[in-house]
Amino acid sequence: MSERVVPESAPSDEQVIAATRLWLERAVIGQQLCPFAAAPYLHDRVRFHVSAQRDPAGLREELCLELQRLQDADPKQCETTLIIHPQVLTDFLDYNDFLDECDAALAELGLEGELQVASFHPNYQFAGVPEQDITNFTNRSPYPMLHLLREASVARAVATFPDIDEIGPRNMQTLRRLGHEGWRRLWLDP
Repeated sequence: MSERVVPESAPSDEQVIAATRLWLERAVIGQQLCPFAAAPYLHDRVRFHVSAQRDPAGLREELCLELQRLQDADPKQCETTLIIHPQVLTDFLDYNDFLDECDAALAELGLEGELQVASFHPNYQFAGVPEQDITNFTNRSPYPMLHLLREASVARAVATFPDIDEIGPRNMQTLRRLGHEGWRRLWLDP
């Protein structure tokens, strides 16, 4: 993203959450990359969980706990969870491989069809797209994270949003219009 968003030294949980909030406000919501993100965020129904895990096995255990916590929570209090894990799966290919573990965890907990996991990473790269192509930035976050979503929330959002299939192409157009320089300017203090 930007040096101004991601501190060079090991960040505190507060710094990780602040950088994630800035990314949500200026990119995800600010650029309307996700038309469903504003309501839960503005109504304080997003749980920010910073993981201290340093290995994938520990992160998987924590993922299972957070999936169960979200399932058990009142959606009016906690609609979605961001597990931000700055110290594990920093390599995108390792992170991408871990997504299979996320699917397996959902199945083991019997939460398929109830919850899902979306993926964001500082080095996110779509298959077949060059690494620095600006369209990859639609899924680039300040730190590796797993976004836990309720299927019911997704279904409600999809039902109210016309042309759901246009979100991806529209996001790519938005990022192409911004370009690398416009993306960089998002992180400058106002």
